[in-house]
Amino acid sequence: MGGKKMLDLRQIRYFVAVAEAGNVGRAAEQLHISQSPLSRQIMQLEEQLGVTLFERAKQRVHLNAEGRAFLAEARALLANAARLEEIGRNLASGAAGSLAIGYVEGAVHAGLIAAMLKDFRRARPDFHLQLRSLRTAAQFDDLRQRVLDLGFVYSPAPEGDPDVESMLVRREPLVLAMPESDPLAGAAAIAPGRLDGRVWITVVRQPGDTNRAQFLAACVESGFIPDIAYETNDPLTSLGLVSAGLGLATVQESLRSAAPPGVAFRDLPWFKRSVSIHLAWRRNDRRVVIGDLRRAVGNRQ
Repeated sequence: MGGKKMLDLRQIRYFVAVAEAGNVGRAAEQLHISQSPLSRQIMQLEEQLGVTLFERAKQRVHLNAEGRAFLAEARALLANAARLEEIGRNLASGAAGSLAIGYVEGAVHAGLIAAMLKDFRRARPDFHLQLRSLRTAAQFDDLRQRVLDLGFVYSPAPEGDPDVESMLVRREPLVLAMPESDPLAGAAAIAPGRLDGRVWITVVRQPGDTNRAQFLAACVESGFIPDIAYETNDPLTSLGLVSAGLGLATVQESLRSAAPPGVAFRDLPWFKRSVSIHLAWRRNDRRVVIGDLRRAVGNRQ
């Protein structure tokens, strides 16, 4: 950069110490160095700057006008350097920084996002978090591209994936949601045959989603065939249709508390489907904060 030598922060610290002490010998004692090297460093600084900063008289030195102007900026520089050093330590320890976290809606319904954020904010109040609602496949892509740092997904990382790994953090059974006025709402137990041919509402999250096919296969395996009359893009909308008396639906168990009025829930212990939530991250991400988050989420299983 123009052949000019960058300022040495050590020399700046030495200059401030001499300026504040008004005496090279006293400043040398405070800095725990010899007087001669300190004087030499100050002269080298003046030579590099091309300006005299001190008026020298016997054992004392006094700042001249240029020195007083330079002192104010030198103090600001050292304060900023100390702040930068602190930021670096905080980044290394995971106390500060930013993270982008992806999630599927099932992680929200299960309370995983709120619980994680509550604990995380308490431990790291200076962190900036970006939360992004994304389907599972998009989260895996963004993790590989370093757009995301963590992701709550429905499926585990592909087996043998060299870039991404995951762990199961929650598995919830699906429960049957029905209008409170439905005759089955008061039944002691619901056999599969009693659901055969009933009107159903299912969730299709995006084009090409396999949820509908998986639902149909599970119903047939359980012993009944549903009449799927409605498809929505999220389970809360499905529950709204159930509340209106338009059909039956299966939703993850944690949605019991989020249902609108007029919805009854029944367990289906014989229905072999569930909602699984996995936490995904990059294999080579060794940051302290990522490890802490993985442990915190894992401890809530």
